[in-house]
Amino acid sequence: MIKELNRNDIPQCVQVIRDSFQTVADEFGFTADNAPGFTAFSTTETKLLQWMEDQHRPMFGYYDENGELIGYYNLLVQSDRECELGSLCVLPDHRHCGIGKKLLNDSLARAKAYKCIAMKLSIVEENSVLRRWYEKNGFVHTGTKKFSFFPFTCGYLEMPLCE
Repeated sequence: MIKELNRNDIPQCVQVIRDSFQTVADEFGFTADNAPGFTAFSTTETKLLQWMEDQHRPMFGYYDENGELIGYYNLLVQSDRECELGSLCVLPDHRHCGIGKKLLNDSLARAKAYKCIAMKLSIVEENSVLRRWYEKNGFVHTGTKKFSFFPFTCGYLEMPLCE
């Protein structure tokens, strides 16, 4: 079940995000020393509360049949009616069961309900498996950018949304 989250859910969200993104960090050799800004290391309760309350990012969680939070995403609806999908993740033990697809479809439906005209996101460009997954689900790769503070390249994808 997917439901909108509130501030009481933030501690669980932090743990789900950090645990989910840690597998990417492990796979590509990211550490708190060489990539302190990477999601696995930089997600905190303070950051998520700031996103929720100051940036008004709606946040959503996927709960399993036992009521455990096992997936997450947030949306940043921008003034140009574009929407940014943030931190979509599923805990490693629950992957490859269609939960990521359910979260993605939910995010697209909500973005359309918010009258957004496009969904955008960024990934670790070197994560070709994730890039192919997003492309298989209708996203188009639009470019890359290398930042000095990351040991990887940021890849950008987007999908137009019908009005």
